[in-house]
Amino acid sequence: MTPEKTAVTTVAGLMALAARTAPKGKGVDTIIIRVLTGKEVSTLATRLSELGEKHGIGFFLRDAKNIAASDACLLIGAQGDIIVGVNCGACGYKTCAEMAKECKTKKKKTTFFAGPNCAIRMADLGIALGSAVKTAQIHNVDNRIMYSGGVAAIDLGLLGKDCTVAYAIPLSATGKNIFFDREIAK
Repeated sequence: MTPEKTAVTTVAGLMALAARTAPKGKGVDTIIIRVLTGKEVSTLATRLSELGEKHGIGFFLRDAKNIAASDACLLIGAQGDIIVGVNCGACGYKTCAEMAKECKTKKKKTTFFAGPNCAIRMADLGIALGSAVKTAQIHNVDNRIMYSGGVAAIDLGLLGKDCTVAYAIPLSATGKNIFFDREIAK
């Protein structure tokens, strides 16, 4: 392993720490984090490519190539169905109890992510993602937040059955940032 790859793995751990300690609504942590290296990164990239082919989504294929070329990948997800209890209505329901009731209803999965999701939990997820990529930037590790990689992670069950929404942050340390000048998705 090169010094750069070792450093990327270390930074992935620091990014996980930054995401874990990021502020959370009402102080309740619903964030799920996992660091992938080696074969796990390849597995994620392969599944993302398969999903891209299956659904005809070009940017999934492009992103799969980026993930495959990465030294590590940080997954950050959330249990978006855990209510905060403030009845803000941002989830589309009048009360948190109504949203919770809807979440308990077993329904056939027709979308990549499960819903409804508490808007405050989704804000927590965004703050955790921002804290993680800030840490990567401080340590000069190239990265990109990818919705697509989160889809593949959930599809593979990499963040457990309680994760409703996830994102992937592939990480790279080379002479040129692999996440820039990417091909245009078709």
